[in-house]
Amino acid sequence: MSTNVQDNRFQPIDKGASAEQIVRPSMSYWQDAWRRLKMNKLAITSLCIVAFLIIMAVIGPMIRPFSYSDQSFMDINKSPDSVHWFGTDSLGRDLFVRVWYGARYSLLIAFCAAAIDLVVGVIYGGIAGFKGGKTDSIMMRFVEIMYGIPYLLVVIMLLVVMKPGLFTIIVALGVFGWLGMARLVRGQIMQLKEQEFVLAAKTLGASSTRLLFKHLVPNTLSVIIVNITFTIPAAIFSEAFLSFLGLGIPVPKASWGTLANDALGSLISHHAYQLFFPAALIALTMLVFNLLGDGLRDALDPKMRK
Repeated sequence: MSTNVQDNRFQPIDKGASAEQIVRPSMSYWQDAWRRLKMNKLAITSLCIVAFLIIMAVIGPMIRPFSYSDQSFMDINKSPDSVHWFGTDSLGRDLFVRVWYGARYSLLIAFCAAAIDLVVGVIYGGIAGFKGGKTDSIMMRFVEIMYGIPYLLVVIMLLVVMKPGLFTIIVALGVFGWLGMARLVRGQIMQLKEQEFVLAAKTLGASSTRLLFKHLVPNTLSVIIVNITFTIPAAIFSEAFLSFLGLGIPVPKASWGTLANDALGSLISHHAYQLFFPAALIALTMLVFNLLGDGLRDALDPKMRK
């Protein structure tokens, strides 16, 4: 058999430059997460809507020359027009101003409830998961007992006993809001505390506090951030529900739930627009935060990294 090979059938491969070429530039975990989040058009659209809602809550009441409490009996139940963009209510108050003024309270309550959830839940769950043993058992039994108490009943009791107002609603929502976060963080910490980097930090003499808040908690940030984005719409709905029951912000101040409650009587007199605007903003806010949370969950998941 002939062993001669024609030269034109085979060509040498120049693998010097291509073998050393960097396929993708180096980037950190958070840079890669932001890159993947930007690829999710639905999540980015939701983020833009959230920013718009926050901006309108700040400047919305200043756009129109009306106050949230100004009453005009000449403009009672006026449909939306060029003067009153969202119409007026049964007392002649401009709904555009009241809706965006109510956004301040609804969003403030939601963000404060999320902050309480973040601080209390992370610290409580972190300590329980890090200590383990009897400490963990006692702390988690308390959480289970709290879970067994009817949430709505306790919140209503707090709102009845305490003076109605913004602070009371925030406290009422914060009493039980941190339980889910605590259980979530505790589970994450129990998985991470047996990793090699924790053992290395212990060997170098790191204290328990440093181990927990410098090494363990930062490694659960992705889970915490995603959970917070789901906590905010839940708090908005809870506040709207309590305000709908008449346990919300006292008049003449109003949140979206209070406006929806006030508009119930208008349905009989065929003024559905008074209910439409606050209800639509509640639904929109809950939707965009949930979509943003889904996008963050995919972007922050290390298994999705390519």
